[in-house]
Amino acid sequence: MTVDITFFGAAREVTGSMHLIASGQDRILLDCGMFQGRRKECEEKNRHLPLDASTVTNVVLSHAHIDHSGRLPLLVKNGFAGRIFSTRATADACRYLLPDAAHIQESDAAYLNYKTVRTELRREAEQKSGGREKKSRREIRKMLKGDGHRLDEEKIDAQMKRLGLSGVTPLYTVSDAEQALGQFDPYPYREPITVGKGITCTLYEAGHILGSALTVIRIEEGEKTTTIGYTGDIGRFSKPILRDPAKAFAEPDRHLDLLVMESTYGNRTHPPVEDLRPSLRDVLLEAIERGGCVIIPSFAFGRTQELLYVLHELYDAGEVPRIPIYVDSPLATRITTVFGEHPEVYDQDTHEVFLQKGKNPFSFDKIHFVSSVEESMALNRDERPHIVISASGMCEAGRVLHHLRHKIHNPLHTILIVGFMARHTLGRRILELGRTWEEGGRNGDAPIVRILNKEYPLRAHVRKIGGFSAHADREEMLQFLKGANLTIDRIAVVHGEEDQATAFAGHLETAGYAATVPHLGETIQLA
Repeated sequence: MTVDITFFGAAREVTGSMHLIASGQDRILLDCGMFQGRRKECEEKNRHLPLDASTVTNVVLSHAHIDHSGRLPLLVKNGFAGRIFSTRATADACRYLLPDAAHIQESDAAYLNYKTVRTELRREAEQKSGGREKKSRREIRKMLKGDGHRLDEEKIDAQMKRLGLSGVTPLYTVSDAEQALGQFDPYPYREPITVGKGITCTLYEAGHILGSALTVIRIEEGEKTTTIGYTGDIGRFSKPILRDPAKAFAEPDRHLDLLVMESTYGNRTHPPVEDLRPSLRDVLLEAIERGGCVIIPSFAFGRTQELLYVLHELYDAGEVPRIPIYVDSPLATRITTVFGEHPEVYDQDTHEVFLQKGKNPFSFDKIHFVSSVEESMALNRDERPHIVISASGMCEAGRVLHHLRHKIHNPLHTILIVGFMARHTLGRRILELGRTWEEGGRNGDAPIVRILNKEYPLRAHVRKIGGFSAHADREEMLQFLKGANLTIDRIAVVHGEEDQATAFAGHLETAGYAATVPHLGETIQLA
């Protein structure tokens, strides 16, 4: 019997994680993530599943981030009927993340259809009047919207049919997401799980985000055993909240025929973890001294809670003025409750610094969780010094866009980048343009950034703190390999932009490992 693994995503790129293990009659999928980046390009890639969903036996999910979990509802929609194995914390986080992703899909589709109908109605009125009459945007909005800003999708659909227009459909719906959630089967760390005939997997701590797992898959037939390791995303060592990535593996899992390993920062090093707190303190003091606000685009899951933890430490120590902190992301608010439900995965420091003193690491009197749209809009207009933590982390959607468009033109304010920004995202453009302008002494005209189809000068200060990354850097990934009680025959390097992945493979070769960087769709045969 042969064992094959095919790389259907995150091959020489960062997002879209999806790797298929085929053995006998079983087809085990490692992750089913969404591609992120250029919208049109990613839309096409996300809609196309490169395999027959009905033939997948089961899925093993490394963690809940959307670039690893985001196409699970599409897989189910297309006929997948198996189980989705994960840690308990990952399953709990997906209860919020997957319906939220579906809601975004539905909202985006509705808005694009609205724009199409709006344009066509104006054109129709102009043609009928020989160019003399032009329906105003206000008239069309009144026709196609209900109370407030809510789109009337029934009226929009009716107009699309009348006008003979093709509508945009969501990748999947909230109903599809709810069905996928019904197929989750959560397990604790370090408990072997049967996922196929003669196939077991064991989940180990990855230290990346709450519930993230390193996975070891064992495939047994007769006297032959093939073992595949999958890092998912590896976290940093000595970071707040979570335990470090596992190094002690159970005896049956210690020899890997193949390790599928991430390389997001495969050729980079982060500032030391201990620099996080003083670095954040310095950025805040600089902004507060100018009388400005600090806008932090942040992933709702993981990064937001880590920021709250460090801010709590800074405020308790009196190291910064206690200006208000706003978490303006309904999803981040819900995910923060998931963190509170899983103290069993916290590291010893979190227990000693907060829990044993009766404190919630993620809540204190200066933190305000913004719920309604009205509260968020009022916050957009508030120019008094404050901190806003808002999704999405790469500035591609969500409430952070409105905070940016209200503050990005004002040199009093600061935009603080605290995580990885994929190529072709708004966050990456803000980071690169802001850094270039800062290096040039902020001379001449400010660079222009397009947000929600309008252009704005980037006069706000752009700062970056790399230490908040949830991904291990090159040295930390090598630290994991050298410190773990594993013997590894071969490493397949994935989940990194091509320059990072190929450079990391070179570092691995120098360190004595056999490494390869698979292309999209490439298959490695193991036995």
